[in-house]
Amino acid sequence: MPTNLPISSEASSLAPLIHWTEGGEARSARWRSERGAAPPKRVVIADDSLSADAAYRLACEGTGLLWRGDFQNARMLVQALARRVDKPAKPKRDKRVKAQKAGEAAEAAAPVEAPAPVFPEAFHLHRQAQAQRARVLSMVLIPFDADYSIPLRRAPDAKKACAEAWGPAKEANGSSVASLRELMGFISAHEWRRKGVPIPALGEDGPHNRIHPHYGVFSPVRGEYIDLVAQAPVPEGTADLLGFDIGTGTGVLAAVLALRSGVQRVVATDQDPRALACARDNLKRLGFPQIEVREADLFPEGRAHIIVCNPPWLPARPGSPVEHAVYDEDSRMLLGFLNGLAAHLEPKGEGWLILSDIAEHLGLRSRAWLLAAIDAAGLKVVDRLDAQPHHPKAADASDALHTARAAEVTSLWRLAAK
Repeated sequence: MPTNLPISSEASSLAPLIHWTEGGEARSARWRSERGAAPPKRVVIADDSLSADAAYRLACEGTGLLWRGDFQNARMLVQALARRVDKPAKPKRDKRVKAQKAGEAAEAAAPVEAPAPVFPEAFHLHRQAQAQRARVLSMVLIPFDADYSIPLRRAPDAKKACAEAWGPAKEANGSSVASLRELMGFISAHEWRRKGVPIPALGEDGPHNRIHPHYGVFSPVRGEYIDLVAQAPVPEGTADLLGFDIGTGTGVLAAVLALRSGVQRVVATDQDPRALACARDNLKRLGFPQIEVREADLFPEGRAHIIVCNPPWLPARPGSPVEHAVYDEDSRMLLGFLNGLAAHLEPKGEGWLILSDIAEHLGLRSRAWLLAAIDAAGLKVVDRLDAQPHHPKAADASDALHTARAAEVTSLWRLAAK
């Protein structure tokens, strides 16, 4: 149980403390937040006697609920909070409508088709709503002992999941507190890492065609962009091809590229320590000694015959470290890849840019902007391969961004120097 235990100087420099009063005593513990959120300024003790409605009111006010009851009941409470957050607000009725004739009232009450969302405003409102939802649900807090054990009834053994996200437990760091929602994210990521994601482009289903994403590294669950790399025609003219995979993440595209005919060696780069460790782990497990993983901001030294890059698809600001795989603020990585590509291509080499047009449908970027950026970088489009997404949200009409997702196309742009 977290108390006002001494926190080492190393720990205090890494994270702030969370403070509360319990049993008439002032207490504190290390505050952990992977997304860098500040600890709640007000914290109350909560247990199984707290109603969902009362918890919702407190959470909306920004009050942290430090849980002392049954762990599984805490999970159920978060689900109850989610239902309240997601419940649509009842529309206000004009009193004058009630006074109208029965026929007029019936006509006024007839269902009206909801107007189509206007982008990018609808996208920004959706992100704001999602951020507010995350803040409310993160107010249910869980205590951790120094070894990451959870001192609550029916609590799972999440030590390994926490160590994968936070690093090895250190007794000197003492007890800590974190959001239950964040913990559930750790556990989910641990299961993805344990089971792995089957990649058909790497061969028939089995232990040797699976990618095991680490926590904080984007999972390759959308296979259409992987298939494009497996199908794109390899540049002709040499049988000893060198490939670069820029921003390798899990290493999946480096592995697929290494299987292409004529590709003898691949250099995969990333600047995120988690991604580097993840890629090295996956490529070693899959048996790809011809792939070298290097730490670099975009390109390694030298030139290559094929340079693959799958940058984040949305030019918006990430709200957490995990979102860096989705949001590319100011199109930094996309422009960095385009502007540096020509200088790193061998003669007759190609750059394979993997990019969804979802940003265009959301009003965040235009096709004309992309083509102008390609031209300004001294590049030309050799060809483009397209694929339709098959993820569940593309068919979910209730999703706030459904119209954009339904129209989305993922493309592999084959680029060459002018």
